[in-house]
This record gives sequence, structure tokens and C-alpha cells, in this order.
Amino acid sequence: MFTQTWKKYLSIIIILIKRSSNGPQEMQLNFSDFERAAGGRKIKFNFVNMQLHNGRQQYGEKLPPVATDLMQVLQENDIAAALLKTQHLTFAMTTGMTLTITNTSAAVAEETAQAAEATETAAEEAQA
Repeated sequence: MFTQTWKKYLSIIIILIKRSSNGPQEMQLNFSDFERAAGGRKIKFNFVNMQLHNGRQQYGEKLPPVATDLMQVLQENDIAAALLKTQHLTFAMTTGMTLTITNTSAAVAEETAQAAEATETAAEEAQA
């Protein structure tokens, strides 16, 4: 339903994904584009916390059509898919049509390192 609308914004979204390593990136979208794509149906255009880890959706959350179409467009594009496979990203869109992209790769890497360190410490204590 929203695939063509997301394809219109795809090149800008790819740039924002690249820049997201420096901090959260925001983009103002045109409400009328999404309204036309909905075809007069009353649909919520906002979503919170669509998490993609290494190109896959996390937590199996039920997302609105606008979010699932964004995820589909990103995964079908070769450049975007390559970027997604190496990063942990969170997407959110407000009712004011602001898309926010947050890169959480550093936080996930830190958590993984801490978990590995805790496992190593526990193994050393068990041997002693």
C-alpha cells in the first residue's frame, strides 16, 4: 500500500541511515503522500520502535502497514539491505510525520561485550 511512497523517500532514508552512526536522524515526510497511498482508508501513520538488527525485524512485534512497507522497501533495495546487515537500527514515525532513525549498533556491541565478559568471569570462578 505504501511501497511507492517509501520508494520516493528511499534515497534520503539511505543517506540518513549512513549518518545515523553520528546520532539520531530525523526527516519530515509529506502527509498528503501517505494519505493518497491509503486510498481514503483511516490508517494510523505512526509507529514506534521498529527495530532492525542485521536487517531483520526484532521481537516479532505487530507493526502497522506503513512500517511493514518501509521494512520491505529497505530489504528489497541492495544498498539499503547491505547497510542494514551490519547495523542495529530503530525506526519511529510520529503522527506529525517525522521519521526518526536511531543507530543502536554501539549499544548492542557494548552489551554483547559485557555479556561475554560476565560469562568468562563466571567460567573462571567455576574453575577456581
